[in-house]
Amino acid sequence: QVHLVESGGGLVPTGGSLKLTCVVSGGSFSRYTVGWFRQFPGKEREFVASISRITWTRTYADSVKGRFTITRDNAKGTLFLEMNNLKPEDTGVYSCAVNYDGLGDYEVWGQGTQVTVSS
Repeated sequence: QVHLVESGGGLVPTGGSLKLTCVVSGGSFSRYTVGWFRQFPGKEREFVASISRITWTRTYADSVKGRFTITRDNAKGTLFLEMNNLKPEDTGVYSCAVNYDGLGDYEVWGQGTQVTVSS
C-alpha cells in the first residue's frame, strides 16, 4: 500500500527558507498527482501546491506563489517543497498527499511535518 513520510520541517525566522521532503513508497509514484497541504490548529486544512502526473503541471495557492516551489523526483519516488521568504502565516503542519488519478480527492496522506515561522 502507498505510504508517505514527510520530513524537513523546523523553526525558522521570518524571511527564512525550508525544504520539505515527502518520500512515497509502495506504489507507482510517477503515475500520481501529488501535493502539499497545511493545517494549523483551529484552521481548515488548505491547499499549498501540487504537481501533476505526466505533464508535471504545477499549481500553487495564491498565498505562496512566487515563494514556494514544488518539485518531484520520479526515480526516487520523492516530492519536495522549497519554501522561501517564509512568513508567520506559513506556520502549520505540512502534509503530502497522493491523488491517484489527478481528478478527484487525494486518497493517501502522510503524517505531516511541523513548520514554524517566528516573527
